[in-house]
Amino acid sequence: MWGSGRVRRFVYQTALLLLIAAVAGYAVHNLVHNLQSRSITMGFGYLTQEAGFDISEKLVAYDAGRSYGRAFLVGLLNTLFVSACAIFVATLLGLALGIARLSPNWLLRKLAGGYIEAVRNVPLILQLLMWYGMLTELLPPVGQAWRIGVAYLSQRGVTLPWPEAHDAWWGALLGIAAAAVVSLLWSKRAQAVQARTGRLLPVGWPSLLAFVLLPSLAWAALGAPTNWSQPALAGFDFEGGKTISPEFLSLFAGLSIYTAAFIAEIVRGGLQAVPKGQVDAAQALGLSRAQLLRLVMLPQALRVIIPPLTSQYLNLTKNSSLAVAIGYPDLVSVSNTTLNQTGQAIEAIGLMMAVYLAISLAISGLMNWYNFRVRLVER
Repeated sequence: MWGSGRVRRFVYQTALLLLIAAVAGYAVHNLVHNLQSRSITMGFGYLTQEAGFDISEKLVAYDAGRSYGRAFLVGLLNTLFVSACAIFVATLLGLALGIARLSPNWLLRKLAGGYIEAVRNVPLILQLLMWYGMLTELLPPVGQAWRIGVAYLSQRGVTLPWPEAHDAWWGALLGIAAAAVVSLLWSKRAQAVQARTGRLLPVGWPSLLAFVLLPSLAWAALGAPTNWSQPALAGFDFEGGKTISPEFLSLFAGLSIYTAAFIAEIVRGGLQAVPKGQVDAAQALGLSRAQLLRLVMLPQALRVIIPPLTSQYLNLTKNSSLAVAIGYPDLVSVSNTTLNQTGQAIEAIGLMMAVYLAISLAISGLMNWYNFRVRLVER
């Protein structure tokens, strides 16, 4: 029997699994023993206890009387929000820089190259501290805030008018989401019609019309509110309006600018991977440079760009945990406060690990689905 390769593989793999199980069992036993010797109880019951601390920035209702679970949710939403905003801006900026790196204009090409080399070779934590220092040291105090149009710039951040709470604004947001779906479906239909008949259907102005019409109809149907909360200086702070804190601005700028440098190199590599014959053929047909990029190079380059771009999205989301260095109340910051107050270190760290794992898997799944859609299908 030992002479059979299948038997040997089975024995080796079984032995490895038993060894892993033994090591894991020893670790769990040792952990339980140490916790019991220190009279430390495990469990997630602490999430229902009163937190007793406030959070400076929150996307949902929260106060110090809420539970630790609610505080954890606030930190999670803050992480997701800043990561989503930074991913969007970093993608657009990285795409523009990647195209600029291949521009025939010498100055534009060198400026883009200088930006990329300067940004990606400086640690992100230093860039976050730089942005935070600039916003808190160079801007004036609240009493001497700079007014730019309807907004104010000060050490407290950017304060600007904000619509008063009303269901119509949520309806407008749903209208924007519906417009995005309608625009996507119309674009797919236009492509199908072109492939079947050769007839070009307009895509730009119908999409623009959807983004204007659907939110406006939802806003009007739910009451068409026009009241805005205007910021006004009262003592040492502003009353009314909406203030975007320097912590959020620093984290958002740092993540966007840093990640855009890496995305730019990914875009450049993807564009250069397109066969030169494709470019020559497009130029022979008389396509402009913009048409060449939009219709020929970018669709083919996406197959090369998407896999490494996924890694950059994952890195950006995980790098958002550096927010603790500048005081932004993200998931890690809130969890650290919870850990220090409750002593439930294993549970708090385990929850953070599980959440970041779930976010990373969700991003990977979405990007892999998109990569599957744009893959090259062989006949």
